[in-house]
Amino acid sequence: MQRESQLDRSPLHLLHRVHQRATELFQERMAGLDLTARQYVILVTAAQNDGARQQDIIDTTGIDRSTVSQIMQTMIRKGLLKRRRTKEDARAYAITLTEHGRDILKASEAIATGVDAALIAVLPATRAKTFIDNLRSIIARGE
Repeated sequence: MQRESQLDRSPLHLLHRVHQRATELFQERMAGLDLTARQYVILVTAAQNDGARQQDIIDTTGIDRSTVSQIMQTMIRKGLLKRRRTKEDARAYAITLTEHGRDILKASEAIATGVDAALIAVLPATRAKTFIDNLRSIIARGE
């Protein structure tokens, strides 16, 4: 019988491991769509906030500025997003989905929902809701 280690009790380590598993599962199920989990999050955010500024996407997703910038450059090259300068602020960009971006989002939504369901399937329904609520609490506490 293996003894429980310090890492087995570390929220930092355990959340990292859950993130790894979630990313692996997402990539396995998204095979053929050439979409990462973070790209999916940005697609969803851009779809729900048509014309959002890049800063709005950063604020909504919690992804850091340089990473969002890199991901968006990749997504623009893939033809998923387009950006244009805003009328209000010539320094800011408004982000919108392209038709191809909408198609990829539509094709990936059911897969992403399935990944979410698979991740919490090991928990009874009442614990799954509590788990999600606890994750939200941790995030809100850091804001």
